[in-house]
Amino acid sequence: MSAMNAKASSGGAEEASGMRTETLGESRYSGEVKRGQVIFIAYLIATLELTFLFMQMGVMPYLAKSLGLDSVWFGYLQTTFGVLQLVGGPIFGRFADQFGTRAALTLSCVSGSTFFLLMSISTSIPLLFLSRLPAVFMHGLPGAQKVITDLTAASQRADALGKLGLCFGIGIIIGSALGGVLSTKFGIFVPIYVGLVGNLINTMIAMVWIPLQAKPKSDHHVMENSTSQSGSVFSIREILRLMKFPGVMEIFMVKVFAGLPIGLFLVMFSIISMDFFGLEAVESGYLMSYFGVLQMVIQGLVVGKLTNHCTERTLLRLSIFVFASVGLGMALMRTVWHYCIVAVPLVFAFSTLGTITDSILTKAIPSSDTGTMLGICASVQPLTRTVGPTIGGVLYRHFGVSSFGYLQLIVNIGLFVYLLKSKIPLREMKS
Repeated sequence: MSAMNAKASSGGAEEASGMRTETLGESRYSGEVKRGQVIFIAYLIATLELTFLFMQMGVMPYLAKSLGLDSVWFGYLQTTFGVLQLVGGPIFGRFADQFGTRAALTLSCVSGSTFFLLMSISTSIPLLFLSRLPAVFMHGLPGAQKVITDLTAASQRADALGKLGLCFGIGIIIGSALGGVLSTKFGIFVPIYVGLVGNLINTMIAMVWIPLQAKPKSDHHVMENSTSQSGSVFSIREILRLMKFPGVMEIFMVKVFAGLPIGLFLVMFSIISMDFFGLEAVESGYLMSYFGVLQMVIQGLVVGKLTNHCTERTLLRLSIFVFASVGLGMALMRTVWHYCIVAVPLVFAFSTLGTITDSILTKAIPSSDTGTMLGICASVQPLTRTVGPTIGGVLYRHFGVSSFGYLQLIVNIGLFVYLLKSKIPLREMKS
């Protein structure tokens, strides 16, 4: 009898153990599904926000011209947008670290709605400049990066971040095309109204589908005791503190200087496409769409695959080497077809550098500070847009298009030699 009881007890224990195992398996499966859904929603929010942003970029010159804004003041308007994004990036990142990913993405979407609302009532130049103000918190892409960083393992991070290139490419292609079609057929303000409604929908998506805090529960106690949770969201000292972690300043400087020359070229591209390549507005649009397709394919598919087979140190050096080669190609190009060929390695280097440096920098700091670091990284492109018109204008006027290529070549050869000799500490991981 005792043996039967023992056997029954053993069977019950095994059954209970099996049930616990099954429950645990279901829990893990459920967690994986939920994590995948949240990441997909983050991709969706980023795609929609970028689509609306590129849509308004297409109509902004015409709106400015209709209000009597000349080319000089239009440059000031663009610089205002760049400065606001530059200042707002780190602040938005600290906000995300302190208040969570849902609050951060909601703030970005609400700011986008306000941005388009003010544009829709911009019947004077002062109102048009005022409409740029919400740009300080319009950071949907860093917000999506924050969600992905919180929900992915370090070894999978570069691949997941790389897929945001698909969002960027879709935003360029659909946004540019939709803005042109709507403004031509229905009037210049219709794309702005679409952007307003779209951002309101995006706000609802963020509030309903993004969790209050995407970080794993195991990280919550770290957050509570982290210095990032203390002090003001606007604390410069807390933002600069991250630069003191091993390797962070070096990698960030590589990120800034490697992409600066090509950033200057892209800022001046609208003028170069007209004067140097002799393109019409429609042809320039086709070229931008080509650039967007390359961005989708290379960053969304190629870079992610490479991160599964190569270390981040190797990919960082490779991107710098390709950038140097691109510089030589740009210095020698004479036609738009030359540029179409150069654009392939250009987009590869640009996408790889951005994805790998973001991945490295978020791994080099505590998990409670990833939002701030992503905000700092997001400030690199606004910095280029801020100084680009002035520096790029001088280079183009006095030295021609080839000067951008030679600058790209010289800067990246120097960085490549530095990376070969340096001992920057990196967390080398492969999937």
